[in-house]
Amino acid sequence: MEREVRVRFAPSPTGPLHIGGVRTALYNYLLARKLGGKMLLRIEDTDQNRFVPGAEQYIQDSLAWCGIELDESPWKGGPHAPYRQSERKPMYMQYALQLIDSGHAYYAFDTPEELDAMRARLTAAKVPNPQYNAITRSQMRNSTTLPEDEVKQLLDAGTPYVIRLKVPRKEEIRFNDLIRGWVVVHSSAVDDKVLMKSDGMPTYHLANIVDDHLMEITHVIRGEEWLPSAPLHVLLYRYLGWESTMPQFAHLPLLLKPDGTGKLSKRDGDRLGFPVFPLEWHGTDAETGAPTVSSGYRESGYLPDAFINFLAFLGWNPGTQQELFSMDELIEAFSIDRVSKSPARFDQHKVRWYNEQYLRAKPNAELAQYLLDALHEHGVDCTREKAEQIAGVMKERVTFPQDFWQEAQYFFQAPESYDEQVISKKWNAATANALAAFARELPTAAPSTPDAIKALLTQVLEREGVKLGQVMQALRVAVTGAAAGPDLMETMHILGNEEISQRILTAVERLSTRATA
Repeated sequence: MEREVRVRFAPSPTGPLHIGGVRTALYNYLLARKLGGKMLLRIEDTDQNRFVPGAEQYIQDSLAWCGIELDESPWKGGPHAPYRQSERKPMYMQYALQLIDSGHAYYAFDTPEELDAMRARLTAAKVPNPQYNAITRSQMRNSTTLPEDEVKQLLDAGTPYVIRLKVPRKEEIRFNDLIRGWVVVHSSAVDDKVLMKSDGMPTYHLANIVDDHLMEITHVIRGEEWLPSAPLHVLLYRYLGWESTMPQFAHLPLLLKPDGTGKLSKRDGDRLGFPVFPLEWHGTDAETGAPTVSSGYRESGYLPDAFINFLAFLGWNPGTQQELFSMDELIEAFSIDRVSKSPARFDQHKVRWYNEQYLRAKPNAELAQYLLDALHEHGVDCTREKAEQIAGVMKERVTFPQDFWQEAQYFFQAPESYDEQVISKKWNAATANALAAFARELPTAAPSTPDAIKALLTQVLEREGVKLGQVMQALRVAVTGAAAGPDLMETMHILGNEEISQRILTAVERLSTRATA
């Protein structure tokens, strides 16, 4: 009988959640939902020295904003609680002792000074990668080199120790990665990793394997940076007798910075002006202790659906030309075999494009609320009907929700200045006279519709002997102050005939000194 698919996202609360971590959570979520399985979140907080207050809440808020739903977590509970490793501390030692009893782990009593001396000896001997392994362990103070009675005396005396995995000297370690195929590593490249620290806390390696087994995880989808640890984890599954239920591994490609080479970092975002975190993060500078603020996609105006759609394509593709997917469509289309082995380069222009597409697809009534909220903050009154009309004409020209206010202020305030480039090239006496004639007829014209306004303008211009192309830019500047914007007839329709008339006449008066015959 096939096991239920169970995946996990296991972040550490050491700071804000990087978008690479969000992508890992997303791929886990998509696979679980595609295969009818469960997704759980486990907080891996065994390294208490790196714990950052607020980081766990940040992880929870970020995933909720992204729409990544958890079936089991520290906040939701579940059949395998607790879901924080620090709260599971008592259970790990028994598995470390099981490994010692079976001869696959050992006590190591080396002091920091002895470890430094060992590394110095190896460095002097030009060993390229000094490490505690099957060769060097024979020269150190541990239970493989000390007599059994001395080991017992040291333990009884409370001498500090760690428990290390006993990695075989000459063995091939093999596993089948769902993205990379068969991976083969020689055990000589794997060191005797610490499993239990001297403070009684497990390291990531032991806690990770024990928890994945006890929580019945079937697939481990994680970043490529964990690939070097995978052989060690395979050995742990084997030595603990769990190899038959070992999860399938999938190591995701790196996210590269937009320019150059190397992994995407916060510094790249700061340098190039884009966020690398889903939500804004308030932290402290590691050196000075001063408060810091890192920008987030949510606060920058990105929609969660657009952000998730963009992230999904950083390393995966559906095999079709389709680019816009809802979360349900991503779940339906997702398959792990379409995840690339190659690193994915971050493209800040593409994520902006996604945001534009998602904004344009929203109904005007929903977009109007962004504008109404901004107007309320600035103490400006506006009917919902007018807000919806403005949203309708502006949505093809905006990238973020806040753009509706920033780009459409001329709908609520007559221009105080005019685009100088247009005025110098397009404003003259003939233009001013024609626009003034048009303005004088507007208040008594037929009801304001885009077609009616254009018909009146055409009629007046024919009478004045001026072509439409000669006045359009000047007219836009007179009405809005700007050289570009949405459809001008639609804009004037929203403003209304009286307002248009007043604005044009004001512009004619102010710019009269620039007019030339």
